[in-house]
Amino acid sequence: MEKKADVLFEVSWEVCNKVGGIYTVVKSKAAKMVEAYSDNYFLVGPYFASNAIGQFQEEVPNDFCKAAFAELKKAGIICHFGKWLIEGSPSAILVDFVNFRQRANDIKRELWDWYKIDSLRAPADYDEPVVWAYAAGMLIENLSNCYKDKRIVAHFHEWLSGAGLLYLKKKNARVATVFTTHATVLGRALASSNVDLYNVWKKINPDNEVYNYNVEAKHLVEKNSAVFADAFTTVSEITGMEAEFLLKKKPDALLPNGLDISKFPTFEELTIKHMLQRDRIREFMLYYFFPYYTFDPKETLIYFIAGRYEFHDKGIDIYIKALGRLNEKLKQLKSKKTIIAFIWVPAGFRNIRPELLENKTLYQDIKDALEETIGDVEKNIIYSFVSEKKASKESLFEDEFLTEMKIRVARFVKKGKPPLLTHDLYDENDTILKSIISAGLKNSEEDPVKMIYYPIYLSGADGLLNLNYYEATWPDLGGFSARNAPRLRLREFLY
Repeated sequence: MEKKADVLFEVSWEVCNKVGGIYTVVKSKAAKMVEAYSDNYFLVGPYFASNAIGQFQEEVPNDFCKAAFAELKKAGIICHFGKWLIEGSPSAILVDFVNFRQRANDIKRELWDWYKIDSLRAPADYDEPVVWAYAAGMLIENLSNCYKDKRIVAHFHEWLSGAGLLYLKKKNARVATVFTTHATVLGRALASSNVDLYNVWKKINPDNEVYNYNVEAKHLVEKNSAVFADAFTTVSEITGMEAEFLLKKKPDALLPNGLDISKFPTFEELTIKHMLQRDRIREFMLYYFFPYYTFDPKETLIYFIAGRYEFHDKGIDIYIKALGRLNEKLKQLKSKKTIIAFIWVPAGFRNIRPELLENKTLYQDIKDALEETIGDVEKNIIYSFVSEKKASKESLFEDEFLTEMKIRVARFVKKGKPPLLTHDLYDENDTILKSIISAGLKNSEEDPVKMIYYPIYLSGADGLLNLNYYEATWPDLGGFSARNAPRLRLREFLY
């Protein structure tokens, strides 16, 4: 399609700020948007210094931005201009609204006066996005004045950015607006409360129902954004139906999230990546479980669930219950299969569990020692084959090495059971952890199903797996084989 605008601002709370799935949506489409708009495509997000590290490269603002930035600074809004370090290197403006938060009550009053958005009972997570979005609206208004005779569009994602759209509409800014909802506020609330959403949305009054779940402020921002946007879109037909009933606004267009087929790897690349990622997960499981007990890697399958912490909406509850039943069934069948079940769902955590860091260090010590002698071992193996002599530990390894290795393995072995989760949590009553325990999943040696609750985002540099989301969830990672694991076989041989 040919673009109809000259300049596009795309506004999301998840620009350089990974919170949920919209981060991936915006990130994955950025390169295509840069192809279409070149230097006239700008992503707008919140500035959090810790999150910006490694994601955002700050640069000197373009000349047309400087005047707008200076004007906003007078109001306590600091704008950071630069590049988001992703494919396409799109321009990004991150809005630091810390000194602007003092205007939160004024902004909420204005939204009431302008649109009757009731935020009297708004929860703690309402103010920050609303203040930021309002500031983002002010930013786009100021920048639009720098583009004479240019067609400008601002695209806003979810209720979190809605206050920016509503600000532009109230100020009659020379900017066309698009609002996209990926799932409605009320729909999420109903689903989280185990309500059969699709059977009730025709029977309820949404504007009354939101008060039962204390989401009226978010809902009203979302509803007004959908109503007052020049174009309202959703990401699927079912979400469009949800919006029609709960927001009383039918989408003007459906914009399904897409896949760029050209980015898919070749079969050869897939095979290589599969082996590398599988080996890394295998090593993780070796130092996670093997200090306590061992199992057959050739008879092991890997399951996982990944997503935002929405216990019911994302089916985490069903996943855990199903694993509990599977564990009992495999026990009854005396199955030789082992299931490693990951839960990659971020939660509030303190730190990596110290025993895992110790396990990793001791495992690495064993691995390094084997690396040093692997050349001699290969020669001894070859000799045993060509001489048709039976291989043994004594024929493959020097006595001194075997003695040292026994000491290393003795340090590696621990009593007790592997932990159910990789990190210590702030919440001792964490719902996922309690559900794992309630399902009878204890990581005991006799349990065929082993649980690993991994409560952080997979970044590729977390200190344990060190795989990002795509690497960890690569197709067909389940059922790893020892076929390509000579070091693993050496490890078992030593035992």
